[in-house]
Amino acid sequence: MMSFFHVAVLAIAALFATATVSAQETPGGEKRVAITFDDVPRAPGPWLEEDDRTLLLLANLERAGVDQAAFFLNPGRITQREGAKDRIAAYVAAGHVIANHTATHPRLSQVGLEAYLADLDAAESWLRGQDGYRPWFRYPYLDEGSRDKPKRDAMRAALAERGLLNAYATIDASDWFYEAAAKKAVAAGTPVDRDALRDLYVEAHVEAAEFYEGIARQAWGRSPVHVLLLHETDIAAMWIDDLVRALRAKGWTIVSADEAFADPIAADAATYDTPFAQGTLTEQVAWQEGVPAPRWYRGNNTDLAQE
Repeated sequence: MMSFFHVAVLAIAALFATATVSAQETPGGEKRVAITFDDVPRAPGPWLEEDDRTLLLLANLERAGVDQAAFFLNPGRITQREGAKDRIAAYVAAGHVIANHTATHPRLSQVGLEAYLADLDAAESWLRGQDGYRPWFRYPYLDEGSRDKPKRDAMRAALAERGLLNAYATIDASDWFYEAAAKKAVAAGTPVDRDALRDLYVEAHVEAAEFYEGIARQAWGRSPVHVLLLHETDIAAMWIDDLVRALRAKGWTIVSADEAFADPIAADAATYDTPFAQGTLTEQVAWQEGVPAPRWYRGNNTDLAQE
């Protein structure tokens, strides 16, 4: 089975091969980042069916030398996606890890705490005992209760009681937006310049990484091990190797999610105190520490991204 799998990976990768970023790679230095993917399993994207997307994503992660990425699962959607269990197993078999993103992706600020925790627990019931499982939880939409501090604090207590780490992100460039825009264009029959889209995707994420690194140094006084938030999308599958190459060219080293979430800043995810609890941990701690705005990557303004 594995030999067939690897043959299929190479075939799909060759089919969707694209030009790479022509930048001179440099040693990684102290800027470190882990790669993570949310919303697994996702629906088909603008160009790829789910099986092909998984094969291509695995091939390009391997091509990029990413030994361990983290995939945050919505297990409640597995029965809606034929073959989803096999695709998740393929991620794990390749050395990647899986963790909790709730069963059905509710938004904490828009549902009751009891219902939210029931959804979280349903996902955890499916995940525990699975190969590659990590006791990590990532909030959908990075929404930790928004303006509702009692709900935020109750969730922190609930995660501690369950032995779950808040699997924060420190870098976000709204990759979901570019996938959605491409899907809309393809559905409308609008031609898509894939090379230009690739370059925009790579440029936005490298720019975001550099921006959040600067904010992090102000907030923590050092460069932490960063966590990049991506989603299980066609554009990630097609161009993750281009993105990793461009990050390395800027001095970034790709590390495991295990290493990232062992950084001492993980403790801040359970203690930061700001008026609005949503977004990257970098933004929240910078806000708490009085780092002046802007603390939010400009490309996360989807009106600007649409331009």
